[in-house]
Amino acid sequence: MPDPIRIALISGSLRKESYNTRLIRFVGEQVKDAGVEIDEISLLDLDLPLMNEDLEKNGHPASVLELKQRMIAADGFLIGCPEYNGSITPALKNAIDWATRPREGEPTLACFRGKVAGLLAASPGRLGGIRGLRHVRTILSGIGTLVVPTEFGLSGAADAFDETGHLKDEGAAKLAAGVGESVVKIARALKNA
Repeated sequence: MPDPIRIALISGSLRKESYNTRLIRFVGEQVKDAGVEIDEISLLDLDLPLMNEDLEKNGHPASVLELKQRMIAADGFLIGCPEYNGSITPALKNAIDWATRPREGEPTLACFRGKVAGLLAASPGRLGGIRGLRHVRTILSGIGTLVVPTEFGLSGAADAFDETGHLKDEGAAKLAAGVGESVVKIARALKNA
């Protein structure tokens, strides 16, 4: 059996019934095999404060420490990227910004360097949130994360899921799962290199 790898699911949405959260959960289920552990990191539950260097003067807030510990423990990420006005959501950008802030004795960009990420988006609109994926890709690539070339945007997300959380359309399900499979394959290769 191959060494286990840990994939963190991170949704850039704070909405409880988020299509993006549903999408990454679905993909996480598709890649959960004998060698993959899934850790769903909820930005809603963490309730991170807005990034402010003054807050660091007395050490990182507890929610930031939890975020960083869980990201450092992950070998890769599946990120649900809602599109707000053609770009990244404030919640996702805030989480990335906090995760880049080093603690004493911690390697620079420990949450990101040597990690792999897959990007997915879901939207009730026809473009499926794909315009914002470029911005997330640029940010993550710039801080040392290998972002897999394949990405997926789910259009018509309001009607795309069945009652069990699975995608109704087989073609869409296959494309979404393909992003997850790429992340797992590369994360495993990097871990065993």
